[in-house]
Amino acid sequence: MGYIVLLVLITLASAGVSWRFKKKFKQYSKEPLLAGVTGAEVAKRMLHDSGIYDVEVLSVGGSLSDHYNPMKKTVNLSPDVYNGRSIAAAAVAAHECGHAVQHAKAYSWLYMRSALVPIVSVSNNFVPFLLIAGIIAIAVFQVPWVLMAALVLFAFSTLFSFITLPVEFDASNRALLWLNQTNITSPDEHGQAKDALKWAAMTYVVAALASLATLLYYLSIFLGSRD
Repeated sequence: MGYIVLLVLITLASAGVSWRFKKKFKQYSKEPLLAGVTGAEVAKRMLHDSGIYDVEVLSVGGSLSDHYNPMKKTVNLSPDVYNGRSIAAAAVAAHECGHAVQHAKAYSWLYMRSALVPIVSVSNNFVPFLLIAGIIAIAVFQVPWVLMAALVLFAFSTLFSFITLPVEFDASNRALLWLNQTNITSPDEHGQAKDALKWAAMTYVVAALASLATLLYYLSIFLGSRD
């Protein structure tokens, strides 16, 4: 029962943080950047200032779909960020370029996360079915190994979630430092950019905690089946 309560609390916290982040992004998207540059221009300048010339800045569809693709070496920005001249656009664009800088500098946590991507991709496809099958196998046949296999795969996803945290925080720190050094953001704007990136990072924190709580919940079922 304790694990169920914990899961419910984390789920509520996740929803609250997600709502807060979207609200902050919407708020700062309406705040015009005094420097008057677009997110795309911010991204290209940060890449060039960092000595990176083999990464392309692209506009992709969707909202909050911004990401860095290390395989294709592309910084992919949503239309609101790519074309936006707001504090939010500058912060998000710089953050995604922070990942490109990590890649160029062989940042260890980013490489660890990238190494787990193939395993996590497989895990995400099979774990939901294995968890259900594992519960049924224990309840009907008293066979725990199916659930154990699901837990092993799910553990990789949980590990991935926690490795993502230093990657995201470091990318934000690199972004904020560059924005400040180049005066892309004024002192007042810098605080708002920092606030926006803080709430973006918090979504990853609650996601990692939710993954850990879920893992512990199913682990308790597995251990209970052995009593």
